[in-house]
Amino acid sequence: MQATVRTFDPATRSGSVFLDNGTEIPFDAAAFDAGPLRLLRSGQRVNLVMDGDDVTYVTLSTFPVPR
Repeated sequence: MQATVRTFDPATRSGSVFLDNGTEIPFDAAAFDAGPLRLLRSGQRVNLVMDGDDVTYVTLSTFPVPR
């Protein structure tokens, strides 16, 4: 699933994204740390892996996601 970064706090490594339909979804440090990233900026496109309503993995849209 793709989304756009709304917020990211490097101190807590958590933030939120907007889905393409405008829904805002938060993600926590565990989801961010699961991927290879060190930083996110507002407006970046990302790929997400979801488990129900929870984001479990965040990475840039150009990087592969685990299957």
